[in-house]
Amino acid sequence: MRLPLFDAHCDTLYEMRRQNQTLARNRLHVDLERGLRYAPWAQFFAIFEFDFASQYALFQDALRANRDSMTLCRTASDAERAGAAGKCAAFLSVEGAELLGCDLGRLTAAHELGVRMVTLTWNHANALSGTNVEETERGLTDLGRQFVRRCGELGVIVDVSHISERGFWDVAEVLDRPFVASHSNAACLCSHSRNLTDAQFLAIVKAGGVAGLNLYSTFVGGSPPRGPSLAATRQFTLPDIDGAIAHVEHFCSLGGEKSVAIGADLDGCDSLPQGIAGIQDMEKLAEGLLRKNYTEALVHDIFYNNLFRVVEEVCVSPSGKHSQ
Repeated sequence: MRLPLFDAHCDTLYEMRRQNQTLARNRLHVDLERGLRYAPWAQFFAIFEFDFASQYALFQDALRANRDSMTLCRTASDAERAGAAGKCAAFLSVEGAELLGCDLGRLTAAHELGVRMVTLTWNHANALSGTNVEETERGLTDLGRQFVRRCGELGVIVDVSHISERGFWDVAEVLDRPFVASHSNAACLCSHSRNLTDAQFLAIVKAGGVAGLNLYSTFVGGSPPRGPSLAATRQFTLPDIDGAIAHVEHFCSLGGEKSVAIGADLDGCDSLPQGIAGIQDMEKLAEGLLRKNYTEALVHDIFYNNLFRVVEEVCVSPSGKHSQ
């Protein structure tokens, strides 16, 4: 089986800058050489923490240096063309609207540059909302509601990973189209505040969105050991691939077969399940699902089609034409 992959979130641009790595081939979790073993391969690259302009410039440099193997995509049709050409369909997201100043004008400008998903908050509360870490009881502000509505008008996917629970429900109330939790797991299997309650996941299902499976071990079901000592290592066992698959199975058991995707958080986490060292090992998740009698069609939905559908539905202009 030649496996497709559409991943909703990686922090590779951040790590490329921090570790002075290239996108073609590197020692990070994601590079083009390994990613292009999937066909088709589409990837949301997050602009995170550093200023927007410098990371956008880094992304543009990567596009120029790898024009034969990747292309910036703004629509589902763009992704189809990239896949047919054997290229990575590279989508841009912003993780934390503070990188745009939580400003409607800068959101519009980012959309014009190609941004097609915005994670409303990272860990730190901002002018739009509280988060799962800071000001956890604060939901969307008036500006936050305007920002979410403007995303809908532009055809930018709203991402609720990291947001406060109240903020989540405010988004569900305000938005009239699919939204996503790009890299969030099932809270009933791992009670971390970054994960989704069953009620939250069902709201995403109702909206026609997706939740992306996050492979950070802390959100799968554990915390990385503290310090390098052997004693610390012996006190902790990393979750395995079946532990990650359990989150997919739980979401599917809620009727979410069309609302589960991949949002592995690669290069955004320092601890992955046993057997997974980077994008090259995503196929092991697919093999695990097939061993559990998931059909190949359902595996393809989870790995590609479900997120593709959201892009197809959301990344359109108010007139109904695909945004350019």
